[in-house]
Amino acid sequence: QVQLVESGGGLVQAGGSLRLSCTASGRTFSSYGMGWFRQAPGKERQSVATITRSGTGTYYANSVKGRFTISRDNGKNTVYLQMNSLMPEDTAVYYCAATSGVVLGLVTGRWNYWGQGTQVTVSS
Repeated sequence: QVQLVESGGGLVQAGGSLRLSCTASGRTFSSYGMGWFRQAPGKERQSVATITRSGTGTYYANSVKGRFTISRDNGKNTVYLQMNSLMPEDTAVYYCAATSGVVLGLVTGRWNYWGQGTQVTVSS
């Protein structure tokens, strides 16, 4: 069992930055591919970024490419999402998730564990 806890959300003006963190319980964090997702009110959840177990492979949605960076520190059981040049359309609840499968792109089969989410609000 893996528990994921996100932090770092908040209110920021357009053009600003935030860094989200997701810390996992357990000793097998490096065995999981990780991803960040978001869901805005009235919209479907979308994949934002994914990262392989080692951190050498990263994938991004076109809407965030060049602005967001996903990274991980397996020694700290933590995955990060650095968000720069934020726009009002980035407003959403952001979730991290873990998969025991292999991350081969932005769309990966089954995500086994989810965090509770953290709100990001970008004002214009």
